[in-house]
Amino acid sequence: MSAPWPYFPIFVRLSGEPVLVVGGGEVALRKVRLLRRAGADVRLVAKSVLDELKPLRVAEAFDPAQLAGCRMAIAATDDPALNRRVAAEAEARGVWVNAVDDPQASRWITPAIVDRSPLLIALSSAGAAPVLVRRWRERLETMLPSGYGRLLSYIGERRAAIRERVPQAMRRRIWEAFLDGPAPEAVLAGDEAAADAVLELLLTDTSGDGEVYLVGAGPGDPDLLTLRAVRLMQQCDVVLHDALVSPAIMELVRRDAERLYVGKKRDKHTLPQQDINGALVRLAREGKRVLRLKGGDPFVFGRGGEEIAELAAAGIPFQVVPGITAANGCAAYAGIPLTHRDYAQACIFVTGHPKKDGSLDLHWDQLARRGQTVVIYMGLNTLPDVCARLIDNGLPADWPAAVVEEGTSARQCVVTGTLASLPQAVRSAAVEGASLVIVGEVVRLREQLAWFKNKA
Repeated sequence: MSAPWPYFPIFVRLSGEPVLVVGGGEVALRKVRLLRRAGADVRLVAKSVLDELKPLRVAEAFDPAQLAGCRMAIAATDDPALNRRVAAEAEARGVWVNAVDDPQASRWITPAIVDRSPLLIALSSAGAAPVLVRRWRERLETMLPSGYGRLLSYIGERRAAIRERVPQAMRRRIWEAFLDGPAPEAVLAGDEAAADAVLELLLTDTSGDGEVYLVGAGPGDPDLLTLRAVRLMQQCDVVLHDALVSPAIMELVRRDAERLYVGKKRDKHTLPQQDINGALVRLAREGKRVLRLKGGDPFVFGRGGEEIAELAAAGIPFQVVPGITAANGCAAYAGIPLTHRDYAQACIFVTGHPKKDGSLDLHWDQLARRGQTVVIYMGLNTLPDVCARLIDNGLPADWPAAVVEEGTSARQCVVTGTLASLPQAVRSAAVEGASLVIVGEVVRLREQLAWFKNKA
């Protein structure tokens, strides 16, 4: 679960609302300017005030009665004790209060603001790292053109008309296509007629089907997602996700997208594969942008080929976004290179998932060879059989092997041993989560290269 937020980010309408500010110096002035940009009815209390603030002064000394009817309050004096008193009195009356430089006494805090009205971007570190927040504000200031507000105004002025012409499911797609094309630059250059022409073309596009995004979510760490994956995750209408997609990655999916869990675990299939294929076709034909989110890479033991074959047969547009497969991600985070000039000149990926009769139908004579690394997906429950079969086919009992559980995540656990000792070592370590088996001499390098364990 994600860490709890210290504050809930909101934007508050203050036009015409009374706000009490206690303090008359530079800090109070900065707060008052922001409040007046929002149209607040500022009432100032201070004995000594800057000239710009004098017209707002209603009293020289703070009295709790001054909080009556106020929506918010700000304590911005250079006296911490007075600020605390103002905060306590405001809290007692249910008035939201900000005590400057005192988060513990504050119900709300003022963020760093990037102003491209009507676009407002608020940044906050909950007081933990104001320098970092200032850096990000500076970066955003350079990224957003000064006239960016014109683009928002243009869209806002046309939303009502488009709402009447286009079903809700299609509106987001039209606006995203609009923003991804030449129209925004036309608006910023003052040529709204050219932007209107682009928008009209988008509105008259009558193609009914949606699209399917087959996206690899990688082994678990959200930082390993591709940029394209994140972009598509943010624009989908519905997501079908499996058991290996971590909660941290699901947090990056568009918040109002419909979520359908279709995960598969051993002997526990939420939906048969054919039903998943049918759901992808059905949802796309409803005009939706469907995200099929898979752990690892969709084409490495992910049945991605089966799913897009069904889409192709149905004439549904689709695109595939590769992900870092578990073998690459988990091995790297475990400090085990899959190939090495001295130990492994080849690498083989196989599945340890048994057939219905419980047997493993693998080419054991090819797997039990020196000079290569064998990576076994879904091999935790068949590990004793795998190790025994490799020994029976010619590898020594002391051949290095490892199991990586929950690879790339904060819960990562790596158990190393030999073909003879690894099954018992895994049982002793109570390994139960999603795991990857790595067999080969490269496992010897882990002790030297285990960077992620040391970093964690």
